[in-house]
Amino acid sequence: MKGIAPILATILSSALLLAAPMPAPITVSWSTLKTLNSTQSSSPARALNDRIVSVPGFMVPLEDDADRVTEFILVPFAGACIHVPPPPPNQMIYVKLQHNQKAKMSFTEPIIVTGRLHVTTVNSPYGDISFIMDGDSVGAYTQ
Repeated sequence: MKGIAPILATILSSALLLAAPMPAPITVSWSTLKTLNSTQSSSPARALNDRIVSVPGFMVPLEDDADRVTEFILVPFAGACIHVPPPPPNQMIYVKLQHNQKAKMSFTEPIIVTGRLHVTTVNSPYGDISFIMDGDSVGAYTQ
């Protein structure tokens, strides 16, 4: 019986860690993301690396599926990257939805995406992108 107490303590502490609530996401504005500059070593945007964040914006789908998508570029205004030059890299986020999720495709409706943000450069058909997000959820954005 002496050897069981440490095992039970380990199991209980592990269960408590798994049950701990996730921290609330930080809502990030495009003006904060705009502070990322390749010539600066620090900015408020760099401090968001590997953090859970929520960012409102508009979807530019990267798939031809007309109804639902698993990956897209999040941009600050409707129509970006479609008929105009793309926004600068620090104003685009490449989003890859996690857990086989799909989001309803929309070019004109504002959305909010929550997930883990990574500050890194991605090459896309629309140019370089400064952020990647492991998307956990996509919803309608209402102010």
